[in-house]
Parts: sequence; C-alpha cells; structure tokens
Amino acid sequence: MVRITVELIRKKSEHNEGEISTLEEISLHQENIEKIELIDRLCRHLTILLLQNNLIAKIENLNMLKKLEYLNLALNNIEVIENLEGLESLEKLDLTLNFIGDLRSIKSLRHNENLRQLFLTGNPCADYSGYRDYVIATLPQLKELDMTEITRSERITALQRHAEIEGDVIRDYRSYAKLRAKQIHHHRQQEEFKNRKANNDNGNHQHNNDNETENHHNNDNESDGYDNEQENEQFWNTKSYHTPEERIAIAERSQKIMEKRNQTHHDQPHKTKYIPKLFSPEGLPYNLNQPKVPFVLNDEDDGENIYLDVTIYKHLDSSLLEVDIQPSYIRVTIKGKILQLRLPCEVLTDKSFARRNVITGNLIITMPRLDPLPTIAKPPNYSDKKSLKDNKSQIVRSGVLSTKRELLEIGPPKDDMDFSKIYQDPKKSHIISHVNKTHNEVVTDNYVDNPEVPPLE
Repeated sequence: MVRITVELIRKKSEHNEGEISTLEEISLHQENIEKIELIDRLCRHLTILLLQNNLIAKIENLNMLKKLEYLNLALNNIEVIENLEGLESLEKLDLTLNFIGDLRSIKSLRHNENLRQLFLTGNPCADYSGYRDYVIATLPQLKELDMTEITRSERITALQRHAEIEGDVIRDYRSYAKLRAKQIHHHRQQEEFKNRKANNDNGNHQHNNDNETENHHNNDNESDGYDNEQENEQFWNTKSYHTPEERIAIAERSQKIMEKRNQTHHDQPHKTKYIPKLFSPEGLPYNLNQPKVPFVLNDEDDGENIYLDVTIYKHLDSSLLEVDIQPSYIRVTIKGKILQLRLPCEVLTDKSFARRNVITGNLIITMPRLDPLPTIAKPPNYSDKKSLKDNKSQIVRSGVLSTKRELLEIGPPKDDMDFSKIYQDPKKSHIISHVNKTHNEVVTDNYVDNPEVPPLE
C-alpha cells in the first residue's frame, strides 16, 4: 500500500510551485493510503485536506492543523470518530461511506465549536433508530446534517427525546457489533485457509523440484494467485461483503496484478523506434516531410534570398518548433517530426532568420543566398533620352541576355502638323504653282497637262 511521503506531498503541490510549508490545499485521494502521517508536521497552513477514496482505518496525526476548515475522509475504512479535537477551525467534515458503527463517538466533535456541516451517509450508524435526532441533540453547533438543514423545531424535538433515542442507538450498535465480530471471524478463517493451501502447494512444488525443475517452474507460476487467471476469475466472481477487510483485499489484489502487468510489459522487448534516413550514402540530404504539412519554397522572385513558408497550426506553441539551417539544406522539426528540404543553392546560415505569422501562424524562413543572382534591371527612365537609348537595345533578366527589340513609330509624319502652310500669299502662289509644276514634271515623266482643267486655288 501507499504511504504519505514528502515526495508524494510535493508532487501533489504542483499548483503551489512545489512549496510544502505554505500549502493551503492538497488532494491525496485515490492513492490507497492506509495511514495519515507527516501532514500535520509539513503542512500546518492547510485549510482544505482531501483524503477520500483511500484505505485509512484511523483518524490520527491531524491535531496540529489549526487552520483546517474542510476535511474529506469519505470512502475509507474508518470505524470510530476520534482525534479531531485540535482542529479549531473545522467547519465541514465528510465521513460518507465509512464503517462507523459506534454513533456515540460523535461526542468527540463537541470540541469543534465551528463545525457546521457533517456527512455520515452510508455508514452503519446512519441506519440506527433515532440516528438524526441523536446527532442533532449531541452536536448543538451543527447547521446541516447529510446535506439537510437542521431546523429549530427539529432541534427542540431532538433534545426532548435525547434520553430515549440514546437507548435505541446503544441497542442498535450492540447488534451491529455482533455482526461486525462475525465478519472479522469469517475473514480470519479465510486467511487461515489460504495460508494452509499456500503451504501445501509450496510443499508439493518443493517435492517436484527434486525430480523435474522445469515442471516445478510451470506449476509455481500456476499456483501464484496473481498470475493464475482461473484463481483471479474465481476471486472476482466470489460474493464480497462491504467490510474494511474486503476493501483492503481487493485493493491489494488489484495493485499486485497491476504491478505484475507492468513488470511483464517492462520485460518484453521494446519495438525499435523508426528513425528516418536523412542523408544518402554520398552525404546528400534527402527531402523528407514527416509531419505532412504544406509548404512553399520560393527561390525565383528574389535574387538575393530564398523563402520557405511552412503551414503550421495557428495555436501550436512555438516552443514545439525547431529550425536548423545548413548551407545546403534546411530542417524544421514540428513536435518531433522532421521536415527536411534540399536547397537549390548555398545560403548564409548566420544571416538567415525565421518568424511566425501572427494571423495565420505560418512559419516564414528567410535565407540569403551565398552568391546572389545579378540584379534585375531597373525600369528605364523615360525622362532621360540617353537612358532610354541605352535600354532600347537590351534587357538583362536573371543573367540572360534577351533578344534585341526595336521601337516602332506609329502615327502621321511630322510635316502634317506644320501650321505655317495654312496661309499662302497670292503673289507667291504663281511661283509655288510653277515650282510644283516643275517638280511634278521632274518626278513624273508621263505627266500630261490639260489646259481645260482650271488651276487649284
């Protein structure tokens, strides 16, 4: 069974950062504890103590807890209410589902003047005639019994019938004491029978050991009550009685079976954990995506940096992420699972950095190139004619020379927009006509002048 130790108390005080001396509340329930110890010496500032669902048979070692207000001892093996006089601040006491038979032991609670709530449901004494009236008359400070408020008229009636009720309680307790004695006697007989059977089995196995060691080993395993499935099945199918001894026997058997299973599991060879291969025999890194997360590796939009965008659950704590950037590859570990990618070129590890997107939670990693690509050409400055002329012939993009392109002029000739020819002097029109005529004759050899056609004005 489990004992209360400093390690157990420290483990249960995690909410107080493991500090025992300043602890005000502690829960030691469902630990199979058989004895109360150490608590009054190590935790004197406790106000709440929870010890329900254990195997405690006696209330003890609690008198130093002067500040304790709530004590829960439900589902234990307690048969007598005692040793609670020192709990000066006790307001609530829970003794549900114990084995309290002597109801007269509640007289010890008269010293607990601040006691307001008491729970005795599920105890043998709760079935006695006049049980409630006896408790109300004995403890005048109580305000509530078994989750039922005590009224003034109920208290007056209980005080009037106190002498009569006490006699009924004593008679009922004597009947229960006889039943309890039979239960103890029956349990002792069962224990003696099991011991005799175990001794006989051990003698038979010792005799077989002289003849055949292997058979002895097999029979010994079969005789063990905790390993023998047939005996375990018989134990759990046998009718059990609600007694402290039965509760202890069930707890012991359950604990032994659990320990045996853990030992068997520990002795079995563990399966080798799968370790992924991260590098080829030549030393080249593999591409690996154990967490199966979407990602984008961008090495085209920027000639100086490479970007890796990994989609990660928004609310995943950043402490569960680990980034390892090497010159030729990058490794991102997400909750122990590896995402490894081989990079298209070498990067500067000392200048690389990672950050989380506040909105989406994505992990964005920026890795500067060791050898940046040639700078992408800037757009030409059309205000500078010389710059425009230099940029007409060629455009450099990502280190590749593009084909030469010529600019096409679209529109009417510049002469069509000469407004100086709108008006002509009549004196000069004849000269211009003669010049045009001469020009036409020179340009066109087969020109025929028709004198009937009037000249253009």
